[in-house]
Amino acid sequence: MKPVISSIEIENRVIVAKYQRLMVGAKVVLVEKASDRPLPETITRVASRVPVGALRIRLPDAIKPGTYFLKAFNGHGEDAARSVDFEIH
Repeated sequence: MKPVISSIEIENRVIVAKYQRLMVGAKVVLVEKASDRPLPETITRVASRVPVGALRIRLPDAIKPGTYFLKAFNGHGEDAARSVDFEIH
């Protein structure tokens, strides 16, 4: 089954994303939708050996309001999952 980023919550400039079937070592990055540009300062890795969980990304002050999505890459650097689009205000 394909990995999934199932929900996104944002509070106090922290993104909490729930995931399923992402393996330990997978990377997740915030991507600006308009430019399709990943923001390297937001990269986080899945550290849990359990393939279901949640991860947190603290948004740097430089992140501007707009439409974004999260993109996950497996341990080989291949696309694994993508979240729905969401707004940062």
